[in-house]
Amino acid sequence: MKQKELVIGNLVAKIPLIQGGMGVGVSLSGLAGAVAREGGIGIISTAQIGYREPDYETDPVAANLRAVGTEIRKAKELAEGGIVGVNIMVATRYYEKYVEAACRAGADLIISGAGLPVELPFLVQDYDVKIAPIVSSVKSASVILKMWERKYNRVPDLVVIEGPKAGGHLGFKPEEVLSFTEEEYKKEILKIMELVQEYAKKHNKDIPVVAAGGISNAQKVREMMELGLSGVQVASRFVTTYECDASQEFKDAYLKAGKDDIGIVKSPVGMPGRAIQNQFLEDVKNGCKPITKCYQCIKGCTTKDIPYCITKALVNSVRGNVEEGLVFCGANVWEQNKMQSVREVIEDLFG
Repeated sequence: MKQKELVIGNLVAKIPLIQGGMGVGVSLSGLAGAVAREGGIGIISTAQIGYREPDYETDPVAANLRAVGTEIRKAKELAEGGIVGVNIMVATRYYEKYVEAACRAGADLIISGAGLPVELPFLVQDYDVKIAPIVSSVKSASVILKMWERKYNRVPDLVVIEGPKAGGHLGFKPEEVLSFTEEEYKKEILKIMELVQEYAKKHNKDIPVVAAGGISNAQKVREMMELGLSGVQVASRFVTTYECDASQEFKDAYLKAGKDDIGIVKSPVGMPGRAIQNQFLEDVKNGCKPITKCYQCIKGCTTKDIPYCITKALVNSVRGNVEEGLVFCGANVWEQNKMQSVREVIEDLFG
């Protein structure tokens, strides 16, 4: 496979690869900096990014906003000139503050999904940062492109398509996640690419499109690139790297997972997600988990209406208490059976 660069305006990645953002705490400066140093684009997840800060339990928002800057700066040092971006969920409470914190810290790229980032162009207007919406369908892509054009006369610098085999929260209805075939997904990708190209021509601008979800080996990378995509986004493969910021117990959960251990779960805020089945999820099926504190993570989440605290569950797992935590993953995580370096994973994917 002939390798090409991924060009996003004045940002040039030697390898057409974006490492997907993974929260809580799975893709921080260690992983993102290592991927960027190897020529890909490293992405830090801002979801509860400050969970290791000393004041996190008393003031999680302040701890998170401070950690955004800390992690971006550390990743930039590790990247040695490579490209470092952030993933910020639209559903995040105080979304605007997280975007501002990332811009102030010098993020090269902001990728935003888990909702429609309709105000993102306005929020970054005073900064030299590239912006990319995450879309899962032609419908969502059309809404974002129309609104950005009408309100801000702006188009994305990059578009990320996340398919039904991605990990974490998914932009599909629960029944769609399991019924969507690979061929249907590829057709949707082509439709989105055609739509983006219309806007690119209209605004005389190149808008690269990358796809994500279930891209776990060189063959799948090749299949995606042959569709005419500019690159791919890969997340789960980087969890079982030495550089990943998660605990070894979290990584071991990936290494031990079989195909039948991976399932679709319902997030406390209603979105479907893909995770490794464990004791925590069994306990949730049998009744609610006590919620003692709100960590101000997701808009619209109220402690009296949810079965468990997703922040607490994700923090538990990333720290190593995987049986009492939520372990998000991609559809093909069962293929992973050994620890590798970031460089080895990239070599596996691109040769």
